[in-house]
Amino acid sequence: MSRYDPSTIEPKWQAAWDAAETFKAVHDPSKPKYYVLEMFPYPSGSLHIGHVRNYAMGDVISRYKLSNGFSVLHPMGWDAFGLPAENAAMERKIHPGDWTYSNIANMKAQFATLGLSLDWSREFATCDPEYYGQQQAMFIDFMEKGLVYRKNAVVNWDPVDMTVLANEQVEDGRGWRSGALVERRELTQWFFKISDFSEELLSALDNLDNWPDKVKLMQRNWIGKSRGLQFAFSTVDAPEGFDRIEVYTTRPDTLMGASFVGISPDHPLAKVLEQDNPEIAAFCNECRQTGTSEEALEKAEKRGLDTGLKVRHPFDTSWELPIYIANFILMDYGTGAIFGCPAHDQRDLDFARKYDLPVTDTFVAVENGAPVENEAFTPPKTDKVRWLRAYAWDEIATGEEAIDAAIAFCEEQGVGQGVTKFRLRDWGLSRQRYWGCPIPVVHCDTCGVVPEKKENLPVALPKDVNFDKPGNPLDRHPTWRDCPCPNCGAPAKRETDTMDTFVDSSWYYSRFTSPNAATPTDPAECEYWMNVDQYIGGIEHAILHLLYSRFFARAMQICGHMPASAVEPFDALFTQGMVTHEIYQTRDENGRPVYHFPADVENGRVKATGEEVEIIPSAKMSKSKKNVVDPVDIVETYGADTARWFVLSDSPPERDVEWTTSGVEAAFKHLSRVWRVANDIAEMTDEGTADADLERATHRAIHDVTMGIESFGFNTSVAKLYGFSNVVQKSKAGRAARREAMLVLAQLMSPMTPHLAEAIWELLGGEGLIANAPWPKADPAKLVDDTITMPIQINGKRRGEIEVAKDLPKEEVEKLALAHDAVLKALDGGAPKKLIVVPGRIINVVI
Repeated sequence: MSRYDPSTIEPKWQAAWDAAETFKAVHDPSKPKYYVLEMFPYPSGSLHIGHVRNYAMGDVISRYKLSNGFSVLHPMGWDAFGLPAENAAMERKIHPGDWTYSNIANMKAQFATLGLSLDWSREFATCDPEYYGQQQAMFIDFMEKGLVYRKNAVVNWDPVDMTVLANEQVEDGRGWRSGALVERRELTQWFFKISDFSEELLSALDNLDNWPDKVKLMQRNWIGKSRGLQFAFSTVDAPEGFDRIEVYTTRPDTLMGASFVGISPDHPLAKVLEQDNPEIAAFCNECRQTGTSEEALEKAEKRGLDTGLKVRHPFDTSWELPIYIANFILMDYGTGAIFGCPAHDQRDLDFARKYDLPVTDTFVAVENGAPVENEAFTPPKTDKVRWLRAYAWDEIATGEEAIDAAIAFCEEQGVGQGVTKFRLRDWGLSRQRYWGCPIPVVHCDTCGVVPEKKENLPVALPKDVNFDKPGNPLDRHPTWRDCPCPNCGAPAKRETDTMDTFVDSSWYYSRFTSPNAATPTDPAECEYWMNVDQYIGGIEHAILHLLYSRFFARAMQICGHMPASAVEPFDALFTQGMVTHEIYQTRDENGRPVYHFPADVENGRVKATGEEVEIIPSAKMSKSKKNVVDPVDIVETYGADTARWFVLSDSPPERDVEWTTSGVEAAFKHLSRVWRVANDIAEMTDEGTADADLERATHRAIHDVTMGIESFGFNTSVAKLYGFSNVVQKSKAGRAARREAMLVLAQLMSPMTPHLAEAIWELLGGEGLIANAPWPKADPAKLVDDTITMPIQINGKRRGEIEVAKDLPKEEVEKLALAHDAVLKALDGGAPKKLIVVPGRIINVVI
């Protein structure tokens, strides 16, 4: 077959790999292991081209390590629980499970066309009862170890979806799915004690050498370690039981600039006050209509209500500060109360100006002091400033020095104590929805909260539910909800909240090591395969998913489900860029944009109507903007190898890549050319002799491509392969030498274009499958060039070059230079004024 036909080549080799179980992971203690894992997908129903890029990267690593003698684990599964399935069930009048498993089947078929080196024998979905039953068993273990508990908490409540939302699921104060304005509501929730691990999770980041610095920084900021002062203001004429208000501050050096005390609408004092004061009750209720995320609080207008109560300043009891209820203070950050220092905090300054409160400057910059007007003065803690209103000194110091001095001074005076706090809060995992892992506990009037017996797991979701009414259908399912107490046998009720879907994805990497084990993990398998050697996924998961996974690994280790060596589950992390595309739009009669799929546009016009489109520069692919490319169409038109080659070649993998039709066509043309060259070599009859130049180029290509793969520089490897294929094509060597070079080219291309590589390997008589062939090794001796190219300049202008032996004496180089045609022509029979040879670099001829 001289014409490159992926529709024939690719299914053939996919079938061959399946028949040989080429990519089935084998626990083989005689081999080094390698575990490569991409973040598993949500089964939305179809792949997008971003999936192709993500999984192609993992596939390159997997195939490369397999060729290097590793026992490779490269599994695939589905992150299958969550609200989208419930929304689909309501829209389509089908069960969420039916929708989910149908999507899985469709996406798995699409995955198969890409030729990925996946071990499908380990496949599972997080909505499989076999999977979430083991998750329930771990939850019970966590309860026994004190790693999970229940408490009242203020949460983000979506009044339409009628469920708790994580802060990250609140966008501009609205639920990410429903679009409804989110409210604050106090509910009894289950929590994981992740905050107990704050220091360990923070300090361990220093040892994650193969993680991106930006990800580690994001996690450090999220964990948020701070050193500050915890103290109390004494109150004046406050209700009984509220003679003190506890405050934590990271800037005790600014206490002399205090202007007011602010408390959360959910602070115990605010709750007492609102019982008898309709104005306070109305204000607190209004505040609770705002989400609890920092973004929501930052964007909201800063509002407060004067309670009429006051506190005394700890250093001057005659100095009284008003107590405000403020909408930007959360109960579960610090103590739920703050003191405002308007001169040195912009939020406090805006608040003070709004309510006509004093603005007292505590310090000024050493070089350029200026009174605070509409912009707070907040120098970095490392800058030196002069304190004007300090407790017991008037000196120049950095903010860090002043904070330490302020804490020491306050402790000496008996005003509070220095404490270290973390921003990281415990993980609230309760969700009021059906399509999630049921929390395996029972509520008994006699025994209280009782874990289900492990022999009764999984507590499976009932199939006979409907979504005709808002809220969680488990609350309305008496035959599932009502059950005997596992402890005393009396009538009891199941917990109807299900787990946050982040739980499902926080331990799946360990389940892949033994997906059919009767316990969450098999110790021997987990010991062999963990840790994940290379984890690949989007930067959008840099904080929560990765942080929760790190916590889960530690909690599992405490419960005996993870080896001690795997408390950090991911040795190396790579965050890939997105695939982008231009947006094509026209306008309707009202001037509103109408978007068009790239496949429906040709030469700048809508195919169906001929209407000219507006082209908006490339952006993240979005179904709403229709700037998406269907991988199925690409595979059918150009083949999977072309799609893989393009997404790996066009940009460094950590950066975004722009999908263009011209780029894909160029990739297809190149692979077609490589196939033609292979066919030409196969048809040669002249065996010929060895070619030293081709041999050196072959070993150079082996070295450079290998280095590119090892460093995640797939685009540089592809660039080297372009160059090497040109060398092979243009070589004048005989069949034997060119065949040997082409076989190496096929091996080097096999991680990126595995189907074409297998076809070339078979065509030229390679033994077995190229996927099983050992990776070629570069001979260091052949990487050293015996000759160098030296440019020739005549009167400062480059006029030619000569190739000379590296160790050629200077006198011999001069002779070759003078014999060069360009020099002979310029001299015209004369002699040069000067002839300068810079050894190994350049020759200058002055006439």
